[in-house]
Amino acid sequence: MNIQEAVHSLIEAEKTKETIDAFTSHEEITKDEAYQIQLNIIDYKKQNGEKVVGKKIGLTSKAMQDMLEVSTPDYGHLLENMIYREDTAISLDQFIQPKVEFEIGFVLKEKLKGPGVTIEDVIKATDYVVPAVEIIDSRIRDWKFKFEDTVADNGSSAGAIIGKDSKRLSEINLPEVKMSLYKNDEFIDSAYGSAVMGNPIEAVAWLANEVGAYDISLNAGEIILAGALSKAIPMEDGDQFKAEFENLGTVSATFKN
Repeated sequence: MNIQEAVHSLIEAEKTKETIDAFTSHEEITKDEAYQIQLNIIDYKKQNGEKVVGKKIGLTSKAMQDMLEVSTPDYGHLLENMIYREDTAISLDQFIQPKVEFEIGFVLKEKLKGPGVTIEDVIKATDYVVPAVEIIDSRIRDWKFKFEDTVADNGSSAGAIIGKDSKRLSEINLPEVKMSLYKNDEFIDSAYGSAVMGNPIEAVAWLANEVGAYDISLNAGEIILAGALSKAIPMEDGDQFKAEFENLGTVSATFKN
């Protein structure tokens, strides 16, 4: 596997909005190589002025794993230029084949670094949780990929919207939180926090341990997206989404061409 060629191809795909074939469709790629590709892309973006503000976990729910035929969660970095405001329509022109997901986000007050991170460690390190939207977008053609491809592609990350409502973990039972999802004011889906690895806190511990193997930590002040509760949804010009999280609050997103 030529790491630098893969890095270049993903950066160019993002710039030109032209997708590429999955790496696994024509060569062997290991998890370590995939994550090295991701880290090299993030280093390139940091050298060009971007700042890491968080991390994301993807494919944590059975709904998403079934949808994309992947059996293992993936992960990626969130950059400052990927964070959007709730009250501003987001242009679809900057994406290739985007979808939207609704998640619970953790804002950290202490660093977490694996191995050995437990649920208790995550609880201690969490400042508060928020409702969140993740925009995912694959640089891989037709969303046809394996785990290693999406890890290389920064976990198919493209953006996030962080809701204004928040709760301390002591105030909420995350597995029992019910999410109701609306598209253009029409109810389309519901799910519970338990859809994310049984408990979103488990997902954050998993992430800290997974990236800790690469000397990466989840840092104080960062937002950690714990994974979608339900299936990702494609969006079109003018679409408005709102997710209501019982006992946590709401988050919304609007898209335009």
